[in-house]
Amino acid sequence: MSEPLILGIESTCDETGVALVRGDDLLADRTATSMDQYARYGGIIPEIASRAHLESVVPALDSVLEEAGVGLDEVDAVAVAAGPGLVGSLTVGICAAKALATAVDRPLYGVNHVIGHLAVDKLVDGALPDRFIGLVVSGGHSNILLVEDIATDVRELGGTLDDAAGEAFDKVGRLLGLPYPGGPHVDRLSQVGDGDAIRFPRGLAAGKDKERHRYDFSFSGLKTAVARYVEGAHDRGEDVSAEDVCAGFSEAVNDSLTAKAVRACRDTGCDTIIIGGGFSANSRLRGLIRERAEAAGLTVRMPPLRFCTDNGAQIAALGSELVRAGVEPSDWDFSPDSGMPLTQTWMAPASALVDEGAA
Repeated sequence: MSEPLILGIESTCDETGVALVRGDDLLADRTATSMDQYARYGGIIPEIASRAHLESVVPALDSVLEEAGVGLDEVDAVAVAAGPGLVGSLTVGICAAKALATAVDRPLYGVNHVIGHLAVDKLVDGALPDRFIGLVVSGGHSNILLVEDIATDVRELGGTLDDAAGEAFDKVGRLLGLPYPGGPHVDRLSQVGDGDAIRFPRGLAAGKDKERHRYDFSFSGLKTAVARYVEGAHDRGEDVSAEDVCAGFSEAVNDSLTAKAVRACRDTGCDTIIIGGGFSANSRLRGLIRERAEAAGLTVRMPPLRFCTDNGAQIAALGSELVRAGVEPSDWDFSPDSGMPLTQTWMAPASALVDEGAA
């Protein structure tokens, strides 16, 4: 008997994603982005993002159903991103998912899209390990997770105390006058710069902070150090090598991320690191984590670039894991949760919460 067919809908920020997943197989996915509309503003405009989702979700749905050669009534469950994200954008996807699930009378799962960044790897590398360390790196998150069961048991070991890695890259890009979004441009320049030319500080890496914040990150001070370096050079009338600044900055960020992910594996006895999120497209992160994992005898799994940014496949993948685990669907009245904690994989129904409390 074939595994259930899961429809996934993603609308947390500026990408509208719809996908169909059966087990560990991706049947079809479509992603529409409104990113190009924000260059003139230097950042996401929530109202524009919400309108873009309204325009894109039905065409994306029609496209994946046609590619997969299935009808909506053949879907066994619907999964939708419930958070974290922009409330208006989340609302569009949730309303669409509720309407579709109601129309075909199928169970609905409101899922954590950040955990989905890890779950999507199963569509590329096969079934997820029984337990692993998850390094989530995106525009708004830099977190280390201990995943005992991606459907029911995710623990947060640490995270950023201020800026996430992606945010820091975008801010440094703005500081250097690079186009929006700055992160990819900083990464591109870093590849031709000298990573040893400028030594920028590693946050929480010395003294008591090294142990007190064993799995935490701090990039705000690093961003300030870059600003002071650039300002100082300008005050002295010196030319600033944007390539060397980007390379030194990139090295500092990725040194922290990779060192602490490997440390988490050693401390917990895990032998696999799975990396997900938009920042996992960063070239230095991908290269450095492979080097360090190989030296430590660890396995690294990273989805290809097409799955780094938000997409419907990650939502359907996590939805399939929830169905496989036999957890109860979400109640129909759940609302968007812009600050959904990373230890909450889905919007558990009230009945499940009552049972857990009784236990």
